[in-house]
Amino acid sequence: MNFLNHQTRVIFFTGKGGVGKTTVACATAVKLAEAGKKVLLVSTDPASNLDEVLETTLRNHPTPISTVPNLMAMNLDPEKLAFEYRERVIGPYRGLLPESVLKSMEEQFSGACTREIAAFDEFARLLADPSDTAEFCHLIFDTAPTGHTLRLLTLPAAWDDFLEQNQSGTTCLGPLAGLQSQQQLYRAAVGVLSDPVVTTMVLVTRAETSTLAEAARTSDELSKLGISNQHLVVNGLFLAKDTNDPYAVALEKRHTTALATAPANLANLPQTVVPWSPHEFLGVAALRRFGSTTACETATQDTGSSDDAFRPPQLSDLVDELVADGHGVIFAMGKGGVGKTTVAAAISIAIAERGFEVHLSTTDPAAHLAAVLNNERLPNLTVSRIDPAVETAKYAGEVMRKSGSNLDDSGQALLAEDLRSPCTEEIAVFRAFADAVAEGVDKFVVLDTAPTGHTILLLDSALAFHRDVTRQSREVPDAVASLLPRLRDPSFTRVLIVTLPEPTPVHEAAELQRDLRRASIQPYAWIVNQVLRWLPITDPLLMQKRSREEKYLQEVTKIHAEKVAVIPWQIEPPIGVVALRHLTGGTSLVPNMPERTRVP
Repeated sequence: MNFLNHQTRVIFFTGKGGVGKTTVACATAVKLAEAGKKVLLVSTDPASNLDEVLETTLRNHPTPISTVPNLMAMNLDPEKLAFEYRERVIGPYRGLLPESVLKSMEEQFSGACTREIAAFDEFARLLADPSDTAEFCHLIFDTAPTGHTLRLLTLPAAWDDFLEQNQSGTTCLGPLAGLQSQQQLYRAAVGVLSDPVVTTMVLVTRAETSTLAEAARTSDELSKLGISNQHLVVNGLFLAKDTNDPYAVALEKRHTTALATAPANLANLPQTVVPWSPHEFLGVAALRRFGSTTACETATQDTGSSDDAFRPPQLSDLVDELVADGHGVIFAMGKGGVGKTTVAAAISIAIAERGFEVHLSTTDPAAHLAAVLNNERLPNLTVSRIDPAVETAKYAGEVMRKSGSNLDDSGQALLAEDLRSPCTEEIAVFRAFADAVAEGVDKFVVLDTAPTGHTILLLDSALAFHRDVTRQSREVPDAVASLLPRLRDPSFTRVLIVTLPEPTPVHEAAELQRDLRRASIQPYAWIVNQVLRWLPITDPLLMQKRSREEKYLQEVTKIHAEKVAVIPWQIEPPIGVVALRHLTGGTSLVPNMPERTRVP
């Protein structure tokens, strides 16, 4: 990994969901620690899988990795951090203020924005307070997917502006004291990130058009923030071993073409290219091999499935079931990079071509719906994105018209201050999400959601949303009031959990399912994407990968999912209406396979 040729104390990994940030970050941490450096590895992802990769149960504080003496790791748990943050601000008032006032303050600290501020508070402390991390030679941050990370980095500037102008002494987080005391720490954190002598920002990507485009956008955004010391890691470049295998040749062509046509700004960055490997990088022994060409040389004999009766059902069969009620909401959820957008777009096209009106939208900050659809349009299909900036301006204007019209100049000024808070964006985006769900009353709404952690925070915030909206606008829209009942109604909302036949996507999808069920939302089906299992491949690397899929296909079908559909890996990328239609066309996607088959 070439970025280690000029080591900085702080190494920050970012990139689109599913590109392998955690694997690269963990492999880097192990390499530095085994070179005698004391290392702290931190995840800021609400859906972190550091525990699984390092095979160690992590906490909200540094935890030793027993197999690597110099390495410690931790997860920043948003819920726990939010609780601790509330106590730091409210605790001094206990016993001094009436219980009713304390309860009101606690309610003000219950929203999603509080969790984000609390997580950034801890992140900034680790980054900028020397007393907390002085013992470590290196701090390595494994971040959440790109959209969330960029919001995390821009948050201090937004709060800076707000705190300087706010004269009322309160925000949606309660008293300003808790934020004002941290302003210097936040500024110092951003200073560390933008210092090229101290920090390296590693952009992790795949050799795929969409992830390279996201890396280019991220690079530009980071440069605007003054973070210029960037390094590009292209993870998993595939080179065919058997040039007679059309699937291997197609995968190599897809990767090399994507790199050859990558955005120009990436060409200026120093790069590391990591070869594709069929292996799972779980555990320290596997992480030591990461990036080595020998890690993908040895192929095992692929004997095929022991369960010859198992065959994938057609995705078209699932669509037939989804349209039975003539309306409703369909979610595509799962870990970043598993193909949620592709699945959402394919299902939307299939429903629209059955004659139903469909609204396809996304809540993903790093959305690429337009690219997947190739900017093509169909009758009955409307495509949109819940854009935070647009929704915030719309919401703020609406609140000022409705709630500010009866206020005097002073009251309007106070309301305008409150609406400048970054928390207003959370409310506005959630309002738009609720409005989109409400459209399912008389049409189909298909929502391509953000990667898992962000989605859970979005759904969970429904519980606190009423308080925030009431504080600013004094009313709760019908769409918001009806949101949770609609999400919990299995005849109205169908959740499709999208995954890959790999350990981390399957296990994270299982955790997502548990979280949904705790919220009384029952997933409808699992969709396993990019499966090699039934394809006539001959390339030794792909054969080895195929042999490893069986374990996770069996885990999904026999343990986790009540209903399953499988999408085989496609020679032609599923981009554009024709290719997406092929995924749900009702014909077998696997050569020499019966037209209609189902999981027993």
